[in-house]
Amino acid sequence: MLRSVKDLTVTPAAFFQRTLWYTAVLLIVVSGKTLGQERIELTSPDDRIVVQFTLDDGRPTYAVSVGGRPVLAESRLGFALRDAAPLDRDFRVLAVRRSEHDASWKPVYGERNEIRDRYRQAEIDLADSQEKPRRVTLRLRAYDEGVAFCYHFPEQEGLGDFVIDSELTQFRFAADHPCWPVYSAQGVYSRATLGAVKPNCERPLVVAAADGLYVAVGEARLVDFARMRLQPDASAAHTLRAHLGSTVVCRAPMTTPWRFLLVGDSPGQLLERNYLLLNLNEPCAIGDTSWIQPGKVIREVTLTTQGGKACVDFAVSQGLQFVEFDAGWYGHEYHDDSDATTVTVDPARSPGPLDLADVIHYADQRGIGIILYVNRRALERQLDTILPLYRQWGVRGVKYGFVQVGSQQWTAWLHEAVRKAAEHRLMVDIHDEYRPTGYERTYPNLMTQEGIGGDETSPTNQQTLTILFTRMIAGAADNTVCYYDSRVERNASHAYQLAKLVCLYSPWQFVFWYDRPAGSPGAKGGAGGQRGTIGDEPELEFYRHVPTVWDETRVIHGAIGEYAVIARRSGQEWYVGAMNDDQPRTLPLRLDFLDPNQRYTAHVYSDDPNVQTRTRVRIDRIPVDAQTSLDIQLAPRCGQAIRLSPVE
Repeated sequence: MLRSVKDLTVTPAAFFQRTLWYTAVLLIVVSGKTLGQERIELTSPDDRIVVQFTLDDGRPTYAVSVGGRPVLAESRLGFALRDAAPLDRDFRVLAVRRSEHDASWKPVYGERNEIRDRYRQAEIDLADSQEKPRRVTLRLRAYDEGVAFCYHFPEQEGLGDFVIDSELTQFRFAADHPCWPVYSAQGVYSRATLGAVKPNCERPLVVAAADGLYVAVGEARLVDFARMRLQPDASAAHTLRAHLGSTVVCRAPMTTPWRFLLVGDSPGQLLERNYLLLNLNEPCAIGDTSWIQPGKVIREVTLTTQGGKACVDFAVSQGLQFVEFDAGWYGHEYHDDSDATTVTVDPARSPGPLDLADVIHYADQRGIGIILYVNRRALERQLDTILPLYRQWGVRGVKYGFVQVGSQQWTAWLHEAVRKAAEHRLMVDIHDEYRPTGYERTYPNLMTQEGIGGDETSPTNQQTLTILFTRMIAGAADNTVCYYDSRVERNASHAYQLAKLVCLYSPWQFVFWYDRPAGSPGAKGGAGGQRGTIGDEPELEFYRHVPTVWDETRVIHGAIGEYAVIARRSGQEWYVGAMNDDQPRTLPLRLDFLDPNQRYTAHVYSDDPNVQTRTRVRIDRIPVDAQTSLDIQLAPRCGQAIRLSPVE
């Protein structure tokens, strides 16, 4: 193990061993010859994870073990190129550079207020045996949280412009483990074994790798490459291979996105460690981030001036920060001739009238931001026009709808669209099939994205509890929370809905997706539903208080598709969300994460059929402290939300 200079005090035996190691590296660097089989080992800072790179007769592979248990057997590396020999054989090692990194950084916002970035790295320079040898550097990192690697193509004569037809990277698991695949970003998850995974499997893919060990295979720092999904590899049992969304046109020098294996002792620990994706992205590129604002959102569903102002008033009274005007405000969103520079209400969606300038001014005077939806048809034609125009109008953010994803072309276009929005101080929400890979670290104006089977798709509670421990590893998700809609009663409960704002992280939380406030056209009383009115139920106080970004996150309990209890801190307050499947459960909640020198009030919101409101949510207020243990009693398809506020 090569460490920093400050660690060079060693025993004579260790010095002799280390000298031999340095000599081996020196021989590799000097000779540049294939020595039959070469092995390069890299361990995580806590020495629990071991990555072994092997060059066996010129073919590069890697393997991963955790705590002495094999997780990935020797897995192939490389690419198939168009009109050229593949980059996966006849290699020799030119040099190995090792380094260590340990630093912390503070995100603009997130699930925690400080992130440690600690790893050991090996950069392995390879060259093949072509007449003009082609050089590739494999950049390999071992974190306590997992393993990541990417390929770098330096500028060179042997490899200038080239086209990647497919990626040959394998993930060859040690056994046919259970996993949770899905085949579209908003699709329905199922439980399967690795041998049953079909092509085009979405990432991250969570695998139960035996003995209580869970891993997630994924991608980070996807900016201008083709998206990686996963496909079965028939060359070896229970093996997956990278499945690119298109060919990739390359010009050296260039670096691929990261491929990672996130490791945890439970599904909850995987979720707690999702900051690994952020660590694999570049630091924030925006100098002044003061205009970037997380918050809660109500979607305006009437596309009228009256409805817009009613939503603004409601946002002020209920502690929301934004009102979003969705599809239809500038015409038919699916028409290629729709013009997002005009306010032309689609008559199929609303009779209007909508004076958007008046609503924006009204909202601005009251400290509420306006977000506008634009479908990709208008975005692709008008992006460079509408962004400065919306900034001039006083709009705070843009929701990019039905964006094209997967191919290199559209991946590059979309991330450029995020950067262009930042130039005009506009925040972004990307909807439909886009899934994040950590770019929000570099451009934190990318507030959230869909890429989730959210409430709009009426997921069962088991599906939501699967999404929580799979999709949410990738980062923030706009879950389009529906509070009063009838699907809430069909699929779960209202306390379960309250808990979602704690459990399902998103810096922009759309709290009321279908419902409208009193004063909005068509608003009426009665039961909830798409045409229903937001009421004055007492538990809405939870929405007034709950933040959308956090200083600390802990998963207390969790099983994929079954149940979850998550605690998050914002300032001095803690919030807890509990969600349950179809089985009754009682889950203990020790409050030892609280400040031991502080007393708190637990505001507990739970389901109770005896409560005489249409939402049936009971509120209890209980004095607690760090010594308190609560029993969270959950009926089938129910939940609980708790706010823990210090007693002054």
